[in-house]
Amino acid sequence: MALRKNPKVDLKRNHNRIFETSLIVSLAFLIIAFKYFPRFDKQKVVIEGPQELVQVEDVEHTKQEAAPPPPPKPPIPIEAPSDDVLDDIEISETDLDVNAVVDSAPPPPPEDTGEETDPVFFVAVEELPELIGGLPALEQSIQYPDIALRAGIQGRVYLRAFVDERGDVKKVEVLKGIGAGCDEAAVQALMKAKFKPGRQRGKPVKVQISLPVNFKIR
Repeated sequence: MALRKNPKVDLKRNHNRIFETSLIVSLAFLIIAFKYFPRFDKQKVVIEGPQELVQVEDVEHTKQEAAPPPPPKPPIPIEAPSDDVLDDIEISETDLDVNAVVDSAPPPPPEDTGEETDPVFFVAVEELPELIGGLPALEQSIQYPDIALRAGIQGRVYLRAFVDERGDVKKVEVLKGIGAGCDEAAVQALMKAKFKPGRQRGKPVKVQISLPVNFKIR
């Protein structure tokens, strides 16, 4: 059976009454204090003590002197030639003969640059080179490559021929090809061709000319 607390010894019983009484007494004390003691005089506290004088001495700035330059190196002694060596030297005569005949110096040899200058081929002339037999004869002389035949490749190859003043082809360049051996076959056929040389002011000259070569399976 639980024990019951005796109400006479219960502290919480009078708790509210004691709290309210204490609060009223505190407020009354504050009201009385502010009413009868509104100001409080401040007292100045003076602290007297001996003053010490500190003497500051001037400090001289130190100067850093530059180090003296190092002493020069002693010269290396050179052995002077002895009198015996000087006796062995023979001095030839330096008299100049004014009346003597002096041969002129040979001309300098021509400079060999080792590079051959390429001949100049005209681009535009009064009369262009003419292919003897025309393009049909050139195309008939070309052997159609087997690879191009089996692959069914047809088209047009653009070439540039460099024709000299005798009508011979010196060089051929492929401007646009179709491959499969057709470019090489056209170059070989054009190198063997013969031209009527081009002319400028009635004289045969070197000319470069462009022409197409057709490849067509018949």
